[in-house]
Amino acid sequence: MPSSAAPTTSQLRSQLRRKLRDHLAQVGFVRSIDGALLLPDTEKDCLRAMHSAQRASVLNRHRSFIRDKWLSLRKNFADGAEVMPSEIWPRLELVESNSWQSDLFRIASLTWSMPVSQGYGRRMRFLVWDDRNDKLIGLFALGDPVFNLSARDQWIGWDVRTRRNRLVNVMDAYVLGAVPPYSFILAGKLVASVVRSSDVREAFAAKYSKEAGLISGRRKKPVLAMVTTTSAFGRSSLYNRLRIDGHDVFRPLGYTQGFGHFHIPDEVFALMRRYLRLKRHPYAKGFRFGEGPNWRMRAARKSLELLGLNPHLLRHGIKRQVFASILATNARAYLNGDERQPVFDDLVSVADMGLLARERWVVPRALRDDVYNGWAKDDMLRFLKPESPALAPTQSRASPTGTHGPG
Repeated sequence: MPSSAAPTTSQLRSQLRRKLRDHLAQVGFVRSIDGALLLPDTEKDCLRAMHSAQRASVLNRHRSFIRDKWLSLRKNFADGAEVMPSEIWPRLELVESNSWQSDLFRIASLTWSMPVSQGYGRRMRFLVWDDRNDKLIGLFALGDPVFNLSARDQWIGWDVRTRRNRLVNVMDAYVLGAVPPYSFILAGKLVASVVRSSDVREAFAAKYSKEAGLISGRRKKPVLAMVTTTSAFGRSSLYNRLRIDGHDVFRPLGYTQGFGHFHIPDEVFALMRRYLRLKRHPYAKGFRFGEGPNWRMRAARKSLELLGLNPHLLRHGIKRQVFASILATNARAYLNGDERQPVFDDLVSVADMGLLARERWVVPRALRDDVYNGWAKDDMLRFLKPESPALAPTQSRASPTGTHGPG
């Protein structure tokens, strides 16, 4: 057979089984007697090993983008000497597609240790600026949440029907973090805090309150009552005990159950789709609106079944902590249908929330540790090379399902 000929189904099946087995062994997973995956020594070591190869692949794909955009975007990052912790004045900007702000969001997130998802369905991306010097503090993105997330659903008290009708009022923070030098002075907590602000609720209302549902075609008039997120590495140091002025900015709801697909690299998943295509399976075509990130989970599971592999390979065993930022004071009652109208009586502006966070976390950390002063904006380039280490872990996630799993 000529070398250029497409592989047969049997050949692709053998190649896929071998690549998946080799990848899981390289990361450090071992198999239990029943075929499930067992973690290596620590969850965090496992996660870093999994994401280092994927991160290098992502940076290689973005090599031209980084080369072409860095010189024009570098002015938006701060040198340590340009940061005055006691004078930080946060401002929020909604990112529009195909803008220089979109390029800035992209290049900032490429420095992080876990590759960032593009999001699914509805999507809102924000930059958080320091108005004192017009430099970037950090960023976050909200997207459609996964349909099944046990910790969230149990806390709200959802049955399947109510969840289907009310999930439109929830978004998921699938990217969140600060960039250096602000990240050195706990500005990640500031970025997390402004999620729970009147500005974010109003931006959501302006964008989505008049849109019809993509699947139902009905106008549901959604309101942003709650924002969920999950930790990057097990128990979160960013979100736990994140309280301002007597309010929980994010409250812990529980843990995921350790299912997902994030440990299956893009190269292997591409082969899975190719195999599904040869098998004429509809999951090969990609997700549709309304299916969201769960499509990738279903596609991976079906591929494993067709390959004769144990579907328990999707149980990676890494449990993430689930959090919720409650924007409506009656969010639980509103989301489970006990109350008809949401109540927003204690939200404040981004400026006010940011200043509270500045005094609560940023200024005290800067007084204790002045390492941020030594940072230069061109240091960012070190973390945009495939062979380099990443910046300290952020709350970005490879994908919503890749982190949470189906709950």
